[in-house]
Amino acid sequence: MDIIKALQQELNVGRGQVEAAVKLIDEGNTIPFIARYRKEQTGALNDEVLRNLDERLKYLRNLEEKKEQVISSIREQEKLTPELERQILDAATLVAVEDLYRPYRPKRRTRATIAQEKGLGPLADFIALQMAKEPLEKTALEYVSEEKEVASVQEALAGAGDILAERISDEAKYRTYIRNLTMEEGTIQSSAKDEKAESVYEMYYSYEESLKKAAGHRVLALNRGEKEKVLTVKIGAPEEEIVRYLERQVIVRDNPYTTPALKAAAEDSYKRLIGPAIEREIRNQLTEAAEDGAIKVFGKNLEQLLMQPPITGQVVLGWDPAFRTGCKLAVVDATGKVLDTVVIYPTAPQNKVAEAKAVLKKLISKYKISLISVGNGTASRESEQVIVELLKEIPEKVRYIIVNEAGASVYSASKLATEEFPNFDVGQRSAASIARRLQDPLAELVKIDPKSIGVGQYQHDMNQKHLGEALQGVVEDCVNKVGVDLNTASAPLLEYISGISKTLAKNIVAYREENGAFRSRNQLLKVAKLGPKAYQQCAGFMRIQGGTNPLDGTSVHPESYEAAENLLKKMGCRPEEIGAGGLKGIGKKIRDYKALADELGIGELTLKDIVGELEKPARDPRDEMPGPILRTDVMDMKDLTPGMVLKGTVRNVIDFGAFVDIGVHQDGLVHISQMSDRYIKHPMEVVSVGDIVEVKVLSVDVAKKRIALTMKG
Repeated sequence: MDIIKALQQELNVGRGQVEAAVKLIDEGNTIPFIARYRKEQTGALNDEVLRNLDERLKYLRNLEEKKEQVISSIREQEKLTPELERQILDAATLVAVEDLYRPYRPKRRTRATIAQEKGLGPLADFIALQMAKEPLEKTALEYVSEEKEVASVQEALAGAGDILAERISDEAKYRTYIRNLTMEEGTIQSSAKDEKAESVYEMYYSYEESLKKAAGHRVLALNRGEKEKVLTVKIGAPEEEIVRYLERQVIVRDNPYTTPALKAAAEDSYKRLIGPAIEREIRNQLTEAAEDGAIKVFGKNLEQLLMQPPITGQVVLGWDPAFRTGCKLAVVDATGKVLDTVVIYPTAPQNKVAEAKAVLKKLISKYKISLISVGNGTASRESEQVIVELLKEIPEKVRYIIVNEAGASVYSASKLATEEFPNFDVGQRSAASIARRLQDPLAELVKIDPKSIGVGQYQHDMNQKHLGEALQGVVEDCVNKVGVDLNTASAPLLEYISGISKTLAKNIVAYREENGAFRSRNQLLKVAKLGPKAYQQCAGFMRIQGGTNPLDGTSVHPESYEAAENLLKKMGCRPEEIGAGGLKGIGKKIRDYKALADELGIGELTLKDIVGELEKPARDPRDEMPGPILRTDVMDMKDLTPGMVLKGTVRNVIDFGAFVDIGVHQDGLVHISQMSDRYIKHPMEVVSVGDIVEVKVLSVDVAKKRIALTMKG
């Protein structure tokens, strides 16, 4: 197989782009580095395309390796024909290779192999040739043998039937046809194990859907219901049509003596061997496709969440709500440093509201707090009521926001949090994290396992390795898009930078603590174990503000410094001018980018990137995202009425809709059918996590805590 050609066709890009990307990946370059600093070679392939290319490259190389193993195994058995070798080499999937290898794979003892051991192979051959001129019982009598443990004619014929059934099952062509027909005409069906039991799976108690139309989220729901022993799930196939097809393949002439035996073998082959195997394959195929879809949605949601704009320059009070153990508070300054922590008890059972308000008033006055970040967990509703009352009683202008605290408890009990806050308990750490994830969501959320952030669906039911790798890639892309301040970035943030491992991240922090702030990017080469390759991969994503070289504060890569300095000279500018808000308008002075790029000895795309960076040094892509809705008042679910129009923040996007926070402590659902006046295949065509949207209330069910919203009109 020409892997480059296959990737080119799959990704719909040029052959040269694929060849360059594969070469760069094989040389050990990271995806963020290739996407940002090797645009000339790849024709500006973005990180999403490059990650798809990398994943498919691994699959196709694994496929080629499998083909070699299979061909080698069949050759050793001296059964490899030129035709079979060509079929294996032409196979486009691992499933197709496995189908071709099936007859030659070393088998465990089956009914057919036991029959072969009893010497019934020739009888099976005789039946398959369909040349019998008398009842098969007469021929079978020859195979009855006490020595070979064939006790009767019926036993001999049954053994021959087992051999024929397995031969039919091993035929790759038949399996391919049956698999395709089942996918085309089959259904996925489910029924309840106990119909009296109420559960979230009620809609699947008597359910049937075409395999072609089975949506990923429903497949995952069925899998979970089956795993929890609530549902029985099976594939409904056009059995009669399949058995007739097999009969047509194995019965080449009408023979009254052999036809019944071959029909029985065809039916047995399908029902006992092929059918169950194809069902397993299709269930796995549906699950893999559903997981891939869910992982893509999770990844997109995670990207949007991580790229939420930071709220800078404000002192924030982080509030981790609770009942019995009290609400933990942490005051965090504009740089993320924790200034104070305290516990208050305004909620049940203590209900010390007046005392809590007095503490809050002192903290707000002392630290000039302008924003309160409240976790959305237990007692969040009660905490919000206290905050709203307090804001009406104080002269200071303070607003609050309810933040998703998913993962805060995971972080606060982690080794990392213990190292960061050795003198705090888990509640104080959690409060600090809740404050910081509002100040800089990316820097704080990278400390938490992406799977714990809670913006996916069915994430605990899918392949955890695949999910972890995909989400790791999303976080890596986000961190590198934004870049980091080399002198303030934490080790968990640094380890997502291109080329930086956990060890190198810790070594960078240790070097900084021992030698003081970095003054230039070149100093990175003095960090233990950070060699030229790692430096090449990471340097452009590390920023130094106020260092010896103003270009170190931009995303211009050190390998392009000479070109950037020559460009500045041509434009009559000095490097020192970069730090004072950028060199606005220098791009307009360039009339011919290609000619100038050639003169500077760089590519045109690289030149455009350098110009963009000099105009807006260290531009933060998060600035283009919508900011969060800050509140000063509270609403209750019972205040909602159908027809009410509200603004809300998209918290999660799933296959069948989006959950929107409208400020009542219960996210409302905008079903996919209520998202747009036009037809859409997926909610992500309309919304993303973090979007601020206008919604209308359709219905409210206070008892079931369900709010139906619409975005139509």
